[in-house]
Amino acid sequence: MLPLEGITVVSLEQAIAVPFATRQLADLGARVIKVERPDVGDFARGYDTTVNGMSSHFVWCNRSKESIALDLKSDEGKDALSKLIGKADVLIQNLAPGALERMGFIPEELVEKHPELVVCSLSGYGKGGPYEQKKAYDLLVQCEAGLVSVTGTEEEPSKAGISIADIASGMYAYTGVLTALMNRMKTGRGTVMEVSMLEALGEWMGYPTYYAAYGNKEPKRTGASHSTIYPYGPFICGDGKTVFIGLQNEREWAQFCDKVLGDPELKNDARFNTNSLRSENRAALKALIEEQFAELTSETVIERVENAKIANARLNTMKDFFEHPQLKARSRWKDVETPEGRISALVPPVTMNGFEAVMKPVPGLGEHTDSILEELGLKSETFNK
Repeated sequence: MLPLEGITVVSLEQAIAVPFATRQLADLGARVIKVERPDVGDFARGYDTTVNGMSSHFVWCNRSKESIALDLKSDEGKDALSKLIGKADVLIQNLAPGALERMGFIPEELVEKHPELVVCSLSGYGKGGPYEQKKAYDLLVQCEAGLVSVTGTEEEPSKAGISIADIASGMYAYTGVLTALMNRMKTGRGTVMEVSMLEALGEWMGYPTYYAAYGNKEPKRTGASHSTIYPYGPFICGDGKTVFIGLQNEREWAQFCDKVLGDPELKNDARFNTNSLRSENRAALKALIEEQFAELTSETVIERVENAKIANARLNTMKDFFEHPQLKARSRWKDVETPEGRISALVPPVTMNGFEAVMKPVPGLGEHTDSILEELGLKSETFNK
């Protein structure tokens, strides 16, 4: 039996954060009913057309769900949603702040009417406060949470290359819903909960926050290198490829000098004989390392650091990751059906004995409208007229 088999989730979702959360629930066996706007649906469907004509964002976050198209401005649409909620264990949404309430669905009243219901709302900045109604897109929340200030080069700040604020808040919504369902098993009651993108990403910003608040100085931006440990970051090799190396202690520094650089005397150099000194003098040390690496291919460097038992990585492209030998060896890709044919999807990262994750098709817009309306006792042929 799947862990969430028998759990029904109704989701008024769009973009990334909540769709990412509900896909995790679907992976565990929950029935996720995705409520979309007629004709246009979740606007993430139109972000790009790179996956057989479909959006890469959408196919990533929406497999294993059912799609029902409802006009929630109409009485018929609201009635259908009300009936859906009456059959649900979880209602989760990331509409604009206050939109759910304006439609007449007030979370506290819903839980009073349906005592076992879990209602989860995800927003940019949470209820109350001067930012409650402020528009919140991933990049903007990265800025507000200070992430952009610590990411990038010394000369130029940079955002993270993925939707990290969406993902952080989506993961807290996912784990929050699981927690609420576990609590319901003990108490028999649901709850109202909320997650804000700012606070979710803020939790991930703990180290630089404490560093700045109590150290009275902002963390430096150091590009792809570690801000306080060195050598820990990228180094260019003779074949033009980049290898990342991560040293953790003085024993590894000695091994690096002896077995990788072939320069035992370097470990005694007064500029580099502690991590703090190596970090302070990183420009000089980087020049010395890359002078040695200029005579070696990236494969040779990787071989040497592996033999010295020092952490390392290749700078893979996304295509390299898609073809990663470790993922292939562990059979981590599985075919998933979509309206435009099969695609490969990464198997969820938690492997648990006794069950396999659900990896059902990505739904077309409104694909399940008729069947769901029929379940609710509504006539689909007259519903949207």
